[in-house]
Amino acid sequence: MNTSDYNQPLYCATISYTLNLLIVIIALVGVAGNAIVLWLLGFHMRRNAFSVYILNLAGADFLFLFFQTLYSLDKILHHFHISITGVTMYLIMVLNCAYLASLSMLSAISTERCLSALWPIWYRCQRPRHTSAVMCALLWALSLTLGLLEGKSCSAFFNDLVLAWCRKLDFITFAWLIVLFVVLSGSSLALIIRVFCGSHRIPVTRLYVTIALTVLAFLLFGLSYGIYWFHLGWIDEIHSGFPCSAFEISALLSCVNSCANPIIYFLVGSIRHHRFQRQTLKVLLQRAMQDTPEKEGGERSSSGQETVLCSS
Repeated sequence: MNTSDYNQPLYCATISYTLNLLIVIIALVGVAGNAIVLWLLGFHMRRNAFSVYILNLAGADFLFLFFQTLYSLDKILHHFHISITGVTMYLIMVLNCAYLASLSMLSAISTERCLSALWPIWYRCQRPRHTSAVMCALLWALSLTLGLLEGKSCSAFFNDLVLAWCRKLDFITFAWLIVLFVVLSGSSLALIIRVFCGSHRIPVTRLYVTIALTVLAFLLFGLSYGIYWFHLGWIDEIHSGFPCSAFEISALLSCVNSCANPIIYFLVGSIRHHRFQRQTLKVLLQRAMQDTPEKEGGERSSSGQETVLCSS
């Protein structure tokens, strides 16, 4: 065995320690940002169909970042030979639940926006009033169920007699991950085509920009966690072929995604006619979810928006 084989564990341990430190720093920033969004949307702003989803997305991101911080701190302590037994598995369970919930909310946001753009009359007149709240409750329930009963956590709740059912739950979980990704990609693509192509183009509003940037951030950073989770659950044989600290890398990228979402909201809200304007965070968040185009003078415009009268 050569010298590099002896140095490999030390190298991996150093990389893991460094990545976990970065995760803690980024996650704490994201926890603060998502907490502000939760506070503003939960207690200081009137909610509409899309702000309900944004509120729940911020809640899922907050949970993911908070428990990822605890997980990384546990790994940092382990680097100094300080271990908290029995905690790691439960932290992973919550992380998986939060990740599923975050992806579910983002897919629901993109799908709702796609429906409102493709069939505006149906959306405004026939859509049930409490659809957003009901969908969020169902998505949370499904995410908690699949996240808690996935993989090793399933065997922790049940004995060996039902491990076959745990494997079936694994299949359902990963199938749901694929469905969410396909729905997110398909609805986002349809929305882009509807906005930029065709004879009847839709005016670009701040809400469109907010959703587009949030989806882009997930595809660039958040998707890696799901890919690692899928490979770890179904292709165990290749785990030895993963680079060391593969989980930390995917978790770091996912933390960047969850941390970026509040920044996107406030950034979109602060830009006005290609200039940054200093306003309160509440005003910036309200602007980020504004669904009407603006004239050059700054006031809202009704041009390009369909006026729909719904008969009772």
